[in-house]
Amino acid sequence: MPCDLSAMLLAAGRSSRMGRCKQLLPLAGQPTIVRCIQTLVAAGITDIVVVTGANADQIEAAVQHLPVRTVRNPDPDGDMASSVIAGLRAVHECCRGVMICLADQPLVSTASCRRLLEQHANAPGRITIPLFEGKKGHPVILPLNLAAELETGGTLRDVISRHQDLVQLVEVSDRGVMLDMDTPEDYDEFERLVREQTNRA
Repeated sequence: MPCDLSAMLLAAGRSSRMGRCKQLLPLAGQPTIVRCIQTLVAAGITDIVVVTGANADQIEAAVQHLPVRTVRNPDPDGDMASSVIAGLRAVHECCRGVMICLADQPLVSTASCRRLLEQHANAPGRITIPLFEGKKGHPVILPLNLAAELETGGTLRDVISRHQDLVQLVEVSDRGVMLDMDTPEDYDEFERLVREQTNRA
């Protein structure tokens, strides 16, 4: 993937509902955040920025062997927009678009990422959003100029709402684009789903 697109993996949250650092919880023997990064690398993305905040030292240590850069959100209690703003300051200088990924969605498939990247390449000025069974999910790809609008306030949802005419929805067969791992019960379910994937492989 050329450097005109960067992936931004948001991993700054405190995991308050989980009760422990969810980015480091193991899935199939590796930390959740490592699984997320490996998916992006397998999809062909060469510029990956991991935004940390709470538990930054531990998360950064866990990913130091991977081809990523890390940047810290100075406000770990801030919203997603504050992490994106922090990440924008670290993306590659050639970057013209950003894939915004969530560290609590480790079941997003490589195939889904590739499909989104292909659609973005065909229409780089548009906002690319995965659609699973009629519902919008993540990751989302934004042109850099639209992502930069977060600097003036508002949320990612606000930016997308202002530019509905630029949204392209991409159907995927991957439930992972909808699944967030926020609670201990979620984690149990994710472990079960990963075991099922492993057994089918």
